Amino acid sequence: MFTGIVESIGTITAVSENGAQSQLAISSPGFGSDLTHGESIAVNGVCLTVAKHSGEEWIADVMRVTRETTSLGAIGVGERVNLERAMRADGRLGGHLMQGHVDATATLVARDSHPDWDDLTFEIPESIARYVVVKGSIALNGVSLTVASLEGNRATVSLIPTTLADTTFGEAAVGFVANVEVDIIAKYVEKMFGDRS
Repeated sequence: MFTGIVESIGTITAVSENGAQSQLAISSPGFGSDLTHGESIAVNGVCLTVAKHSGEEWIADVMRVTRETTSLGAIGVGERVNLERAMRADGRLGGHLMQGHVDATATLVARDSHPDWDDLTFEIPESIARYVVVKGSIALNGVSLTVASLEGNRATVSLIPTTLADTTFGEAAVGFVANVEVDIIAKYVEKMFGDRS
C-alpha cells in the first residue's frame, strides 16, 4: 500500500522494450541507495517491483498491459517521475490508502496560477468519474490530492507550493497526462451495495 506522499523525484535513464515486457531504469539520488530486490515502488502512481538495483539507479519491469493502460507507455529518457516506497506498517498515513493500481489516465485541460497555489483541472474518463467527489481524495501520478471542485467529469485540484516543488506537477502544462487511481473505498462500497438483492 501507498499513501500518495511523494518521497522523491527520479529521472528515467533508460527504456528498453522486449515484446510483452519492458524495463525502466530510474536514477533517484538519495532515494535508491538502500532499495531491496523485490521491493514495491510507486512510479507516477504505478506499483512497480525493483528487479535490479545498483547505487542510485534501479530497474523495474513493466508489463505490456501496464504500458497500455498508464502513462508509462509513452515515457521517455530524461523524464522525471514521482516516487514513493510502500508504506511501512508502523508509518503514518499522511495521504490516503492507495494500491498503485491505476484505473485510467486523465488529461490536464486547464492550469490557473495564483500567488500561493495553482488550480489544475483534469478531464477524468467517464468510466471512473462516479468515484470522484468534491472534498474526496484522488491520486494523480501517485500524489494524494483533494478534489476542490467538480464539473461533470472535470476535476480541479488546488496545489500548494510544497506540492508543486516536491512533485512533477510543478512543471505540468496543459495536455499533460496523469495516472488516476480513485478511492478504493468507493469501489468496494459500490460493489457491496450493487450485489444486494
